[in-house]
Amino acid sequence: MKYTDISDKGISGLTEMLKEKRLELFTLKAKLKTMQLTNTSELRDAKKNIARIQTALNAARSK
Repeated sequence: MKYTDISDKGISGLTEMLKEKRLELFTLKAKLKTMQLTNTSELRDAKKNIARIQTALNAARSK
């Protein structure tokens, strides 16, 4: 996911995406704790995607 893909969405779409990505991060952390996660780079990617969405959300709110 790139920032340019996210930046053209509205505030409601961004908040929905943020909820989904936070839930995904929660499940990845749970899998990590139970030793079911094989690709740990997914955690880093999920965190970066959340940061991108929050950046786009703050930019949309400041307009």
